[in-house]
Amino acid sequence: MTRATIVGGGMTSFGPHDQPLEELFADAAFASMDDAGIAGDEIDAFYLGNALGGQTESDTHLAPKLATHIGLQGIPCQRFEDACATSSNAFKHAVQAVESGVHDVALVGGVERCTPETGLGTGEMTRIFAGASHRQYEQPTGLTFPGVFALLTKRHMHEYGTTEEQLAEVAVKNHHHGQFNPKAHFGRDTDVEAVLETPIIADPFHLMDCCPFSDGASAVLVVSDDLADSFTGEPVSVTGVGHRTDAVPLADKASLPETRAARDAAAEAYEQAGITADDVDVAEVHDCFTGAEVLAIEALGLFEDGTGGRAAADGETYIDGEMPVNPSGGLKAKGHPIGATGTAQLVELTEQLRGDAADRQVDDARTAVAHNLGGDAATTVVTVLEARA
Repeated sequence: MTRATIVGGGMTSFGPHDQPLEELFADAAFASMDDAGIAGDEIDAFYLGNALGGQTESDTHLAPKLATHIGLQGIPCQRFEDACATSSNAFKHAVQAVESGVHDVALVGGVERCTPETGLGTGEMTRIFAGASHRQYEQPTGLTFPGVFALLTKRHMHEYGTTEEQLAEVAVKNHHHGQFNPKAHFGRDTDVEAVLETPIIADPFHLMDCCPFSDGASAVLVVSDDLADSFTGEPVSVTGVGHRTDAVPLADKASLPETRAARDAAAEAYEQAGITADDVDVAEVHDCFTGAEVLAIEALGLFEDGTGGRAAADGETYIDGEMPVNPSGGLKAKGHPIGATGTAQLVELTEQLRGDAADRQVDDARTAVAHNLGGDAATTVVTVLEARA
């Protein structure tokens, strides 16, 4: 059953940008409005994802600021912060508002700047990112987010025998996909040897196992299903949105590699959509590190537990594989501007379901799933999108 409909999507390139947040977001917002054929005075509400603006650029109260810049002042505006799941959480609330009849047309998007264009280097940005870990139990130990996902991945390696070479194959696959995405931060072919030759960041992760800090913005237009045909943008149905959480800190989780919140969110989203994992044709998952993609595709039920590690090496998750994952290049190659990542996944899947993804198009894509996590995977939002019949 359709809960709401996406009729437009737009995003900037991901990578260094020297524009202020208002201008960066405007580029994505206007692209989504043009795609949908929606004028500013037809938008009823604005839902914004931005996680770090206050810490990195002393820029808060962003929702009305950005709305003013794009001519939407006066409508209800709300900013969401939920670590890396920020704009997916904003999207969930927009879908609920449209589905319940509170609003007919909602703009949802995210924007973030994380590169040295902010004036902050990698060390300071890593410290700011670590603010999503537990203040009393984890931050005093110096735990960083490469360290968080290294711990999750090392447990998966211990339980299932996943290897560093298999993790490197995930990076190779997503960089291969990224070369077909003109908006990707790093799109170029590489190989396992090159990945393993890069410096160790947090065992087992080498530098090339880690996604980059990126700047960028993304946006989608969400409308009620009965209005979808009123606009020029080809509609894509939102049939499920699951949102669940798990314990923080890591020591309180029942299991590290299962990423319980993702499993619960997927079950919720699949039930709403009336599908199973077997129905999914293409997935965009939160591969902030190569190990995170392995955990995600198992949690979504796309691969059995313990088999995700070899999926890329076996060619199964390539664009022409049996279960294509991250045709955009994922966070690993496309980039990861925190607050923009969730809605950027939806922009990619909208293009895939419309058949508009050019050289990275997945054949016969009809049902798609997005997996966007926050923090140590304690927050996960899973969204099911389907092409309209």
